[in-house]
Amino acid sequence: MEAILERCAGLDVHKKEVVACVLVGPTDAKPRKEVQRFSTMTKGLEGMRDWMVSLGVTHVAMESTGPYWKPVFNVLEGHMTVLLANARHIKNVPGRKTDVRDCEWIAQILRCGLVHGSFVPPRHIREARDLTRYRRQLVEEGARERNRVQKVLEDANIKLGSVLSDVFGSSGQKMLERIVSGEGTPAEIAELAKGRSRRKIPELEQALTGLVNDHHRFLVRQMLDHMADIERRVAEVDGRIIAHLEVQSEETGMLTSIPGVGATAAAAIVAEVGTDMGQFPSDGHISSWAGICSGNNESAGKKSPDTPTTGTSGSARF
Repeated sequence: MEAILERCAGLDVHKKEVVACVLVGPTDAKPRKEVQRFSTMTKGLEGMRDWMVSLGVTHVAMESTGPYWKPVFNVLEGHMTVLLANARHIKNVPGRKTDVRDCEWIAQILRCGLVHGSFVPPRHIREARDLTRYRRQLVEEGARERNRVQKVLEDANIKLGSVLSDVFGSSGQKMLERIVSGEGTPAEIAELAKGRSRRKIPELEQALTGLVNDHHRFLVRQMLDHMADIERRVAEVDGRIIAHLEVQSEETGMLTSIPGVGATAAAAIVAEVGTDMGQFPSDGHISSWAGICSGNNESAGKKSPDTPTTGTSGSARF
């Protein structure tokens, strides 16, 4: 393999340590190799960075190992070109796997220009991505909590879900609060219905006649409080997302002009793909990166039935 880099490094990243291999030397000669181990504590990572800078390293590559690559990337970013590679694309030869050999292999293929870095957006976009993904997790947890409330209501034979289209709408919330407080008869609670729901008052009275005890009230109270806390946290995260993407207001504005794309979806799109479309040579590449375009799987002229006939190789998502 022909070398194209004179000073490069390969990293084998683990939870507690990083094994680094630096290759230094002219591209037409055998390079000098130096291998060291460093702690993943901040001081250790900074020591590794300073060591590589002292050796004049210009490019460094590492595998995407869970969340462990992130602090390494953050420490090295801005000091040298950092390539984050899909582990499947730089897999070492079977039977020759050790930490030292792994980092040597990464350094060797990097020196020959065979490592293709995955898309890693700028720091403020990465932070916005963390926020949008956390927001989605909060929303999903809220949905799970609503399902738990429904389950407890069914256990108490309260059939609100069979009458109201949205148990957690304005009318449903008021009724749930009265059920939890233990005050009011089914007829009185049914009178809390608003708008079109008032036409269903006779049905609501029957649906609210159940076998509610203190156990049910306690559980529903806890769940409603949790839901309120989740809604508060979602609102706080939304404010943080807006602040992070303030510099991308033009891009998010363009996205919201698309029918069906609101502010939340626009923020998630920008957080996931960034604003520099030059990272993706074609629409096929960004589709592949997004995980909606499978790679080809062909052997002896036959394509695997579970893969499409077009598409680019999938890249790791971070």
